[in-house]
Amino acid sequence: MSQIRRLLTDQDFNEALERQFRIRVFRDDHIVDTAGFIVRFDDHTVVIQSSVSDIAYHSRESCEFFELRKR
Repeated sequence: MSQIRRLLTDQDFNEALERQFRIRVFRDDHIVDTAGFIVRFDDHTVVIQSSVSDIAYHSRESCEFFELRKR
């Protein structure tokens, strides 16, 4: 079973980036991205990579980000 934690602060995003936690992204209560890793982030955008050719850019304002950890 996985443990889920919401990412809110730069420190949360930085920890997920450094430890390569899997990320799940929601927008308007719908999953828009799942099982990717944070490649980089800034104040406005989070870049998630799910595979070699699958890179997605998500707005920090309009999306909710959750890290998935295995227990």
